[in-house]
Amino acid sequence: MIQNRSQQLYAQACNLIPGGVNSPVRAFQAVGGTPFFIAKGEGAYLIDVDGNRFIDYVCSWGPLILGHAHPEVVEVASQVLRLGSSFGAPSPWEVDLAQLIVEGVPSVEMVRMVNSGTEAVMSAVRLARAYTNRDLVVKFAGGYHGHSDGLIVQGGSGIATLGITTRPGIPQAIAEMTLTLPYNDLEAVERAFQLYGERIAAVIVEPIAGNMGVVPPKPGFLEGLRRLTKGSGSLLIFDEVITGFRVSYGGAQALYGVLPDLTCLGKIIGGGFPVGAFGGPREIMKLVAPLGPVYQAGTLSGNPVAMACGATTLRILRTTDPYGRLEKLGVRLAEGLREAAREAGIPVTVNRVGSMLTVFFTEGPVENFDDANRSDKQQFSRFFWGMLERGVYIPPSQFEAWFVSLSHSEKEIERTVEAAREVFRHLR
Repeated sequence: MIQNRSQQLYAQACNLIPGGVNSPVRAFQAVGGTPFFIAKGEGAYLIDVDGNRFIDYVCSWGPLILGHAHPEVVEVASQVLRLGSSFGAPSPWEVDLAQLIVEGVPSVEMVRMVNSGTEAVMSAVRLARAYTNRDLVVKFAGGYHGHSDGLIVQGGSGIATLGITTRPGIPQAIAEMTLTLPYNDLEAVERAFQLYGERIAAVIVEPIAGNMGVVPPKPGFLEGLRRLTKGSGSLLIFDEVITGFRVSYGGAQALYGVLPDLTCLGKIIGGGFPVGAFGGPREIMKLVAPLGPVYQAGTLSGNPVAMACGATTLRILRTTDPYGRLEKLGVRLAEGLREAAREAGIPVTVNRVGSMLTVFFTEGPVENFDDANRSDKQQFSRFFWGMLERGVYIPPSQFEAWFVSLSHSEKEIERTVEAAREVFRHLR
């Protein structure tokens, strides 16, 4: 694998950008080596600046459910961009996307567009505190809800990848407003409500954890959170930035039949462009300015290109109903990876929900962040580079999800499994 141009760009970037990257996991610190720089994406593939071609299971960390440069998305982006890139005023495209989200997500009656998942979660938490007139928020270890001060404590994603355990820049008083509990441990949540129930404004959860690697909820866990929050007057917030329109058209809440009070969205709803959103029942959302006193604003919120590309993506998903096909591809990939590891005598646990999966280099079930942390990270690093050398790009972190897109076919899945079979043999 040639990396000459990528290495030159990385050396230049390190003098200009902290760590040479604009999001930490991209730096490859957890797996060693230097990152490759992308020239273009085509369907299920990435091509770097040195001409190397990779089957892509990162998919821009989840948004590209249709694959790279989908023709309909490219066409609508071009059409809208000719009309203007940003207006700073309402446009019909944001109404169109809002309508699709309200129709598609069971718990959402009104939605506010923002520019990132971090912004969506930060705004939803502020809204929950205003609605309940309480201050504490419960989150789960290994869950990542963006990098706002109050929710970065014991986070997953890049925080787990880089092993960051301190919280420089975050005042103690802010950190104390967050209670962090083990994911999938309903008894711990019950104890927290016994102690602090009258102060808990909200419980925020990834209904399917995706930032400690993919960890599905145990049966009854989400239902228990719904029961406890409803009984105490707290709000339940689903962070569906990853799972929204990914695991089903209506997200994880439609898949499991548990409806939250507030939902945070991002990734897929922008069709590959920066986006975020939060929504819920009209009664709660009417507190958001200008209807109510909870202030939230954004210069580029409702960006016309992002709105149009997101609406195009959702219409394709709604009309083609591709989730059965994504399920079959996900099953084939997960089973193939398990079988390849078993043949080589390499202990792994493969967790999967729909088109999301993670290969954990550990034996036994992975049901929470502690389980995920027992993974052999050095073994994962060797696996990552072995796959990359064979033309398969997976997330450069043990604590992230792989994503299958509609551009992946049986051919890419089989090539990936065969590559994994070779790498597992070498790891042995």
